[in-house]
Amino acid sequence: MKIIHIVGARPNFMKLSPVYRALEQKKVEQIIIHTGQHYSANMSDIFFQELSIPKADINLGVGAGSQAEQVAKMMISLENEISLQKPDLVIVYGDVNSTLAASLVCAKLQIKIAHVESGLRSFDRTMPEEINRIVTDRLSDIFFTTSVEADDNLKKEGVDKNKIFFVGNVMIDTLVQFIQKPLQQNFSTPEKYAVVTLHRPANVDDLSQLQKIADSLFDISSELPIFFPVHPRTQLKLNEIIKNAKKEKNITLLDPLGYIEFINLVKGSAAVITDSGGIQEETTYLNIPCLTLRENTERPITITEGSNTLIGYDFSYLKKCIYDILSGKYKKSSCPKFWDGHAADRIAEVLMKINFS
Repeated sequence: MKIIHIVGARPNFMKLSPVYRALEQKKVEQIIIHTGQHYSANMSDIFFQELSIPKADINLGVGAGSQAEQVAKMMISLENEISLQKPDLVIVYGDVNSTLAASLVCAKLQIKIAHVESGLRSFDRTMPEEINRIVTDRLSDIFFTTSVEADDNLKKEGVDKNKIFFVGNVMIDTLVQFIQKPLQQNFSTPEKYAVVTLHRPANVDDLSQLQKIADSLFDISSELPIFFPVHPRTQLKLNEIIKNAKKEKNITLLDPLGYIEFINLVKGSAAVITDSGGIQEETTYLNIPCLTLRENTERPITITEGSNTLIGYDFSYLKKCIYDILSGKYKKSSCPKFWDGHAADRIAEVLMKINFS
């Protein structure tokens, strides 16, 4: 059996790592194609090094551009490479543009597609990731899910239940493997602090919205110091906002962190404020309160069972949740089924039983 993994952006690398290792133990021939969607060293290369992922066999180097430009460049290059390699299966991960491009190419080449993290839905088509998830799942042949809710979403969309495999969360596999790894941190932290991450266009591209978020963070930082690893696209805007702020501020802006350094920062925090999907899952496993600055989530299990709360853009509610966290009144949470560090092993077992001829 010959399998190609398609990755391209930071969230993909943490999902690839355990799946690659599990299939390696089964002696499966594997090829990694990196589209180059994330191309800077601290958004790409460092993850291959830290997570012990072999260097990509093929790097397409598509780089920056609009979503349409990126997907178009990826499709042209992927069609050439996949046609040459003739795999039995292509595995795609999550909901980034690389996932969408690979799914379109493989469907047209009639090559089977397995989607890891299938069936997640925010039901908000203003999110580019939601479009990517829906299209990828319409084209896939094998569906690996993280929750029963994801199974139900797929069945409602007409997917054959025999093609759906509830295996758990491969992001947690990586977290379990690397959370105890010793680390020399380059900055010191107080006993209690919050971590902030923002990257979604709705939060960081609209300057007035970013200003509102920053004003709320200034208020929170008077009670709880904030550490904020900043996505490159947001760095300049935030520097200007903070420079012009007339309020006392206790916010430390950091460059993007490697996976292990970031997870250790989260692990020691009192709370995380984010708009990321993956961090909602990681904080649930770590039982760290997570306050999500979005009006919806494709990962509702992190709310119903986990430590996540959907804040929307109600900044008074955000401050109340911080108060509840500091006073010990925040909700209790638990870890969802199969978020146990063995999801990739289950994926490998499923794939070894499928006849691809």
